[in-house]
Amino acid sequence: MRFIDLQGGRFRYDLDGPAEKPVLVLSNSLGTDLSMWAPQLHPFARQFRVLRYDTRGHGESTATPGPYTIEQLGRDVIALLDALKIERANFCGISMGGATGLWLATHAPQRLRKLAACNTAARFGAPEVWNKRIELVRNGGMSAVAQGSTERWFTAAFRTRAPGTVEGMRQTLLRLSPAGYIACCEAIRDVDQRESIATIGVPTLIVAGTHDLPTPPADGRFLAERIPGARYAELDAAHLSNIEASQAFTDAVLKFLTD
Repeated sequence: MRFIDLQGGRFRYDLDGPAEKPVLVLSNSLGTDLSMWAPQLHPFARQFRVLRYDTRGHGESTATPGPYTIEQLGRDVIALLDALKIERANFCGISMGGATGLWLATHAPQRLRKLAACNTAARFGAPEVWNKRIELVRNGGMSAVAQGSTERWFTAAFRTRAPGTVEGMRQTLLRLSPAGYIACCEAIRDVDQRESIATIGVPTLIVAGTHDLPTPPADGRFLAERIPGARYAELDAAHLSNIEASQAFTDAVLKFLTD
């Protein structure tokens, strides 16, 4: 476990894989931490120097006062790259992490080699949905959203098939700072990249889950159609496709990154 002070907060990060390989940054989804990438860590680290980090307000990273913005989360990545003296990197993010990657590809394309934006959207639904979730957490803590989150993250079939995995993710969510979670909800609520993504010139892969309710395939197809030259892959999974369809996810992202 490593820590670094950046942008007014303390961030947890990890580096795995050969130092001479190109860097691949992995960015977690809302309600998780860097451990969500466990299924991909070893396959990715064979071909890349893998940089995982806990997004601001998540895991062991500081929950600085909110609200946050996607720009702020993107600038955290730039600051982390600068501190580690990484000029350019590949980037793979899920949900909130995917939206962070879209911001980076739009506003700091010189720092990215390729982008895999997974189970994400240019805009994440109506603000009222997020305001309701924010109030639930503000009044009842993380336990108020734990059940609903796991039901959005995974299909019923996967929850039956892999209860230990689901419970592990639920426990990660329950350990989060409510204030950090709320601040990230506010960033997701307010983001709208529907127009700006048309300027992306970084090679991009969009990954969607057929059964994803928070960011359905229509959101993924919109991104793929709007971003020039983007590829699109759809997996038999719900929102956390890297866990539910781990092998297919790993194969799709590695093929894209190594082509």
